[in-house]
Amino acid sequence: MKYNIFNSIVSWSIKKRIDQINYFTNKPIEIQSDVLQKLIHKAKDTKWGKKYNYNKITNYNEFKKNVPMQSYEDIAPYIEKIKEGQNNILWPGQISFFAKSSGTTNDRSKFIPITNESLNESHLKAGKDMLSMYVNLFPESTIFHGKSLMIGGSKSLGKERNYTEGDLSSILISNLPIWTTFMRTPSVNTALMSDWEEKMEKMAHESIKQNVTSISGVPSWTMVLLRKVLEKSGKKYINQVWPKLELYMHGGVSMNPYQKEFDEIMGKNINYLEIYNASEGFFGIQNNLNEESLLLMLDYGIFYEFIPIHNQEEKEDQIISLKDVKKNINYSMVISTNGGLWRYKIGDTVQFKSLNPYKIIISGRTKHFINAFGEEVMVSNTDLAIKKACEKTNSKINDYTAAPKFLNNSSGCHEWIIDFKIIPKNKKIFTKTLDKELRILNSDYDAKRYKDILLKQPIIHFCENDFFYNWLKKNKKIGGQNKVPRLSNKRDKIEELLKFL
Repeated sequence: MKYNIFNSIVSWSIKKRIDQINYFTNKPIEIQSDVLQKLIHKAKDTKWGKKYNYNKITNYNEFKKNVPMQSYEDIAPYIEKIKEGQNNILWPGQISFFAKSSGTTNDRSKFIPITNESLNESHLKAGKDMLSMYVNLFPESTIFHGKSLMIGGSKSLGKERNYTEGDLSSILISNLPIWTTFMRTPSVNTALMSDWEEKMEKMAHESIKQNVTSISGVPSWTMVLLRKVLEKSGKKYINQVWPKLELYMHGGVSMNPYQKEFDEIMGKNINYLEIYNASEGFFGIQNNLNEESLLLMLDYGIFYEFIPIHNQEEKEDQIISLKDVKKNINYSMVISTNGGLWRYKIGDTVQFKSLNPYKIIISGRTKHFINAFGEEVMVSNTDLAIKKACEKTNSKINDYTAAPKFLNNSSGCHEWIIDFKIIPKNKKIFTKTLDKELRILNSDYDAKRYKDILLKQPIIHFCENDFFYNWLKKNKKIGGQNKVPRLSNKRDKIEELLKFL
């Protein structure tokens, strides 16, 4: 009885947040202007704020004029100072958490500062908001009458031991309000384990007898866990284990390749709610489950700017704020945040599907990449990995392309076509070497390759005799800007090439 009363109070409290959500959707430009002013005022006495004269900035045009746009490589020296224990660099005070993710050109991982403000006013606030939207869409929901199954990463002390680094999810789980302890599974210790094989085993064991009503996590690892639950329970469908399960909240990678398998394994219809979050901030929530677009969250301490993209080129001189965006145009997103990121190019591209309220879809990345399983592999990673593999196997290449390949059991691999100038004598050694080098260069790829649970060893098609050139020639694409993309998160191009092969 006490448990039901507690959950009724939580449900009522969560539902009330919808009033604030409605407020920022009705006054979006005013809210964004206020966010910018608060960010500038808060950081005016930091090293960054003094360098760019924040005390003299009074409006967006002055901000745009005074402060240059940044990549991770640009701010990396500042982040190193913060990690060394220096305060008031990009944001006031000491920063104790860094979300670790791959994607930087010059290093194996990038470290995104997580301040108290970005933790509480963005990431944790968003957790309440997506539940608020859901229970307002479904007033009869019994989601708070059971447990939420959360699939997180792991964390560790930094090398200076004065900060914590790890997956964003692990930082969030470690800082959840105490009352959530009664509403979530598995235990914190299990959720934060670094050995993913053991973690999946323990998560299944701990959650299998719970009344799980919602699940949140990246689709790839969630499917691994669900299959483990079925294996341990001896059941055919998830609804036979958790009959009250009604919601799966997902983000990080596209749900599209997994949707059919999720529908099959569930054994009944459940609701799917997409979110748009990253180490750098929490940006969007699906507030209508019949639409793919996401509501852009405007009161999380994040100020947005958008660079129009024409012919796959960013027009930085045409950068605009929210009030000037138009529908169905590809924009590269730039953010300034309460995490100390200033005019930071996040690398994602978005399109607006509605301007009242402002709703977006994620249209891609500004650079070629593979992120079908959360591995975030960039061209800079694969270029260097293949270079080292060639050096170690006395081979030379003309070019290559790679894309994800989904296997029947929700795991997968990367499929490569490599056009060799000098083909390696031992193809198996080349494949293992390339895989090993990529694991060294990219921590997220390494994590997904762990014990072949999620990502298997890559498949490589070894070609010779100017394979790509001949394909371009056949398709009358020789010259100009025509070339085969080295990485793609979709399979349309590689399927076309495989037919030619």
